[in-house]
Amino acid sequence: MSRTRNTRASRLATAGVAATTATLLAAALSPAAHADARPTRAAAIANAAQALVQHAAALGLTPTESTSVRDVIVDKNGTQHVRYDRTYRELPVLGGDFVVHLKSDGAYRSADRATRAKISLASIVPDVSAPRAADLAVNALRAANLGDALKQVRARPQLVVDALHGTPKLAWRTNAVGKDSLGNPVARTVLTNARTGAQIDAWDSIETATGDGKSLYSGTVPLETTLSGSSYNLTDPSRGNTYTGDAANKTDLCIFGICISRAPSTVFTDADNHWGTGATTDRSSAAVDAQYGTNETWDYYKNVHGRSGIAGDGKGSYNRVHYGNSYNNAFWDDSCFCMTYGDGDGTTFGPLVALDVAGHEMTHGVTSKTAALTYSGESGGLNEATSDILGTLVEWYANNSSDPGDYLIGEKIVRSGFGKAALRFMDQPSKDGSSADYWSSSVGNLDVHYSSGVANHFAYLLAEGSGAKTINGVSYNSPTYNGSTVTGIGRDKLGAIWYRALTVYMTSSTNYAGARTATLNAARDLYGASSTEYSTVAAAWSAVNVN
Repeated sequence: MSRTRNTRASRLATAGVAATTATLLAAALSPAAHADARPTRAAAIANAAQALVQHAAALGLTPTESTSVRDVIVDKNGTQHVRYDRTYRELPVLGGDFVVHLKSDGAYRSADRATRAKISLASIVPDVSAPRAADLAVNALRAANLGDALKQVRARPQLVVDALHGTPKLAWRTNAVGKDSLGNPVARTVLTNARTGAQIDAWDSIETATGDGKSLYSGTVPLETTLSGSSYNLTDPSRGNTYTGDAANKTDLCIFGICISRAPSTVFTDADNHWGTGATTDRSSAAVDAQYGTNETWDYYKNVHGRSGIAGDGKGSYNRVHYGNSYNNAFWDDSCFCMTYGDGDGTTFGPLVALDVAGHEMTHGVTSKTAALTYSGESGGLNEATSDILGTLVEWYANNSSDPGDYLIGEKIVRSGFGKAALRFMDQPSKDGSSADYWSSSVGNLDVHYSSGVANHFAYLLAEGSGAKTINGVSYNSPTYNGSTVTGIGRDKLGAIWYRALTVYMTSSTNYAGARTATLNAARDLYGASSTEYSTVAAAWSAVNVN
């Protein structure tokens, strides 16, 4: 699905992974010393802080700017990567993020910056008032929802420095929220020039004990639960106390972008630790799918990439099922650190709790804690593609015979009324009628669910190669822009390369050209600059016209 409520764009994530990338990382980044000699997170932050002082000019830092650590990665060989956010005169800087790369001894190596533009504003006092910015954002929200009679519409402006769109400028970032005629949430973030009132950008922003359960889509699956008194809670203590609750078909009440009342998330309970019937008439069945999807996503990131939980801090998220009325969406929400699933309208979608949906949506959470790819333009397409790619690899990792791995996005939840076999097709994205197979200068103008096609196509080619083939009983036929033949390197290596590119090299403003560079850097780190993997990454990008 998406991070937003835009039903037209309600598409999901699926695709493939297999073996253990943790093994690949260990082999490719083999430590020069014992594991216990690897720098700690605190040491990496201290080393990076010293680098900031020594290389402030090269990083564009001035006395008017401050930084805060967002994420830290320490490789097996001791190489360190510290990611920062930036403020200017205490205002958040959109596009001010950067990653400092350090050698194993803590010495500065290089940096990746979302923008190299110098930040220097004559004043941080806006000419456009906050109420005016709020009105403009509300109008943009109404326009984006095609005249639907929105209710309870509110907007909350925040003054920021926009360094994502050309010369840095003072801007209002306004979150406008409301409810549609069915009572389901809608939201849009609008970036407004604080001097002129002109809209700079806008994007949808709902970014959305051992037992067993009979699921809707994945058969009977194992569940780790918690015994409480004489009954069991659908809470998994082995995965950060992740739990699943019933939203009782209610929605959130949000004002000025802040949710003051959330739909209920009453934790599901069961007397015998055998959950659901596999039918929608039992409300627990959808809960089984949601909890199972969380489990498999958690295990994929931990066992394959060494990441403990969505934020990398070992803490679990939670799920809400049965949200809204015939709600055709599912979304990850950073503010509650939770995953929310609608039941679908029964014509377009069934309940949106399929495994690849869970992997897709929770990957939005991983992206927000790492590269934080801006949800518009080419970076927005890369944000959606990241969820498609890694969410698909979650499905392959699960190796579930009731929902085998494939390169179809959302194939389990679509209904005959949708008119397609799936929401998206990674081997040839244009088969959905709207997505781009190849890059062009206009790709950034597409909806992010369609511009994601370029990276999805790249990912399929990198893993499986070009041409016609049948995988797991599904027929694929992937073309190339330049008529080349690409030989794939497998799903494991695709996952290793994309995850490292996301967490080490990409920034909020990364576009397709930047993604090519980031993945080549990742392939170089993992396999070497003269490796088959490195050359195949280059060939796969050229095959989708990213050169």
